[in-house]
Amino acid sequence: MKIEQIYTGCLAQGAYYIESEGEVAIIDPLRETQQYIDKATKEHATIKYIFETHFHADFVSGHIDLANKTGATIIFGPNAKTDYDAYIAKDNETFKIGKITIKVLHTPGHTLESATYLLIDENGKDHAIFSGDTLFLGDVGRPDLAIKSDLTKEDLASMLYDSLRNKIMPLADDVIVYPAHGAGSACGKNLSKETVGILGEQKQTNYALRADMTKDEFVKEVLDGILPPPQYFAKNAQMNKSGYTSFDTVLEKGDVALTAQEFENIANHEGALVLDVRTEQEFVKAHIPNSIFIGIHGGFAPWVGALITNLQQPILLVTPKGKEKETVTRLSRVGYDNTLGYLEGGIDAWKDAGKDIEFIESISAEILAERNKNGTIEILDVRKDGEYKSEHLKGDNVHHFPLDYINNNMNTINKKSNYYVHCAGGYRSVIAASILKARGFNVIDIAGGYAALKKTDLPKTDFVCPSTL
Repeated sequence: MKIEQIYTGCLAQGAYYIESEGEVAIIDPLRETQQYIDKATKEHATIKYIFETHFHADFVSGHIDLANKTGATIIFGPNAKTDYDAYIAKDNETFKIGKITIKVLHTPGHTLESATYLLIDENGKDHAIFSGDTLFLGDVGRPDLAIKSDLTKEDLASMLYDSLRNKIMPLADDVIVYPAHGAGSACGKNLSKETVGILGEQKQTNYALRADMTKDEFVKEVLDGILPPPQYFAKNAQMNKSGYTSFDTVLEKGDVALTAQEFENIANHEGALVLDVRTEQEFVKAHIPNSIFIGIHGGFAPWVGALITNLQQPILLVTPKGKEKETVTRLSRVGYDNTLGYLEGGIDAWKDAGKDIEFIESISAEILAERNKNGTIEILDVRKDGEYKSEHLKGDNVHHFPLDYINNNMNTINKKSNYYVHCAGGYRSVIAASILKARGFNVIDIAGGYAALKKTDLPKTDFVCPSTL
């Protein structure tokens, strides 16, 4: 028996490759499926089943493409309804893979069809659970993402309480826990940085698994502090339920080199968004007018999903050399399948063609402190709510303007003002500055973010430990 976790840091997502006696099961595959096929081919094995723990909201799964390429059967838990061929399992139904068995435990709560897959080894011993978004290390799945359900988040939280106590907590303490996500995912609040754990440890340390916890207490604690889900979550879940364009087709359309003139023509004709994924330092120095920055080196896919509201938006890319295919791939992971090509030669080719470029003024924290001696310049802090509450610059001229909700808050600022923008370290502030600049606002980026501002003598609020917020 072989179990391999294939973890993708950008999405904080774990897919799983399970093999026994030449038969393979894949759990929660990523959009690009060739890696699983290649792995099975190398081991002279056949992919038999593709298990989906639920309709994922934070990424588009590769289950449909993988089934089409291999003939493997897609399996969902009870209550799932799909627009493509899939086997909907019953609670406690079992599936053989070589000498091992996968047992379906219906664990609704995160979503109605959520299933946990229990792996029983060749000796009949419970070995591991693949818990999807039902149980994380340190947390449990948020109960507010069910597709088109009449149930409230309180109803789903109540179901989750029962699922955990009736299906998962009775399992032996030495059962291994393989969750779908780790720290950084928006599918929970308090996920551990660890990606594999032991059930007994979770029973002792996970707040949601306290033995003396009542259902009312569970519902209250699980729902406390949950922020609205990113706008793309429901759209990705629907794609996973209804189907999508083949990844190979998406890549063929998007991984196309364009001259500067071709790039400009397509941008104008298709109304394409120009997405620049280089570093923030490169972007502020020179970029195509009206382009948006989201650097591929940061939390790229989740920020794209949070900020580009139309999954069908035509997109043209400005990328570092050699990152073109990777960028198209990572966009497709969160459902952005309409990439139309990339600028061959990058920003230098644009300049060489005599095209206009723009820049964003970026100043140091020390220069900001000089300019703000009278406390009159307008400062936008684009960090998340918890970051801002824990500590921020003081003053009536300091405004919390979280990047997550920038599209909803444009009417709160004035195009006649100059805005100085900062985040924690510099990545998110340039994203925000690029969006604001493209919409006609006057922006100045503060390089180094709050980490640099803390070292100045600018007035700040007292630090409050985030855990007490």
